[in-house]
Amino acid sequence: MTDSTVWAVVPAAGKGVRMGTETPKQYLMLAGKPVVHHTLEVLVDHAQIAGVVIVTAVDDAYWSSCESSMQTKLCVATGGAKRCHSVLAGLNKLSGIANDDDWVLVHDAARPCLRTGDIDYLIEEVRSSATGGILAFPVGDTLKRCNVANEIQGTVDRTQLWCAMTPQMFRIGTLRMAINATLEKGVFVTDEAQAIEAIGGTPRVVKGHADNIKITHPSDLALAEIFLRTQGRV
Repeated sequence: MTDSTVWAVVPAAGKGVRMGTETPKQYLMLAGKPVVHHTLEVLVDHAQIAGVVIVTAVDDAYWSSCESSMQTKLCVATGGAKRCHSVLAGLNKLSGIANDDDWVLVHDAARPCLRTGDIDYLIEEVRSSATGGILAFPVGDTLKRCNVANEIQGTVDRTQLWCAMTPQMFRIGTLRMAINATLEKGVFVTDEAQAIEAIGGTPRVVKGHADNIKITHPSDLALAEIFLRTQGRV
């Protein structure tokens, strides 16, 4: 059904240990606001998204102090040990208000530079898909395969390689089933497409902008602020 409602789930239960900060990276300040606020704003303000679930850690000490200006379109769920557990918690939160045939956009809390136009393009391209799809960007760098000693063992052909991004867009019921199926096998998928692939699905990639970066290292904060200013969002 091409007219199914679109929802969003934002897993935000991670600790972001690679940032080297006590505060989880989604709550670090970026251009005067926590990173996650920039992320949520673009989703909450999007006309085609009916509602957004943010999934926080069970011991989250930061979310309660955040602004509540987006609460009319936002609800909160409690996440789990891994990203896949948190995404599943978000999908279960939607079960009372959404249909299994509705679409869900799963988006990283630490990707604050997502463009509204990329959301539009993803929804437009994926809604007619039988499986779903993800935002991605073609690999541009030369890739090297190395051994455990960091010695180069070969050069990888990058012709058909893409960097997976978020949002990743799938039917709510299908994604819930796929994640549950992988968890039953003891597999902790690192993105939603991997879960869909595991049940035989073939998600498509939709080219997004390279500035949709995931904040992982301290230098990414300064880069993200440049991107937000370029986009006119701060």
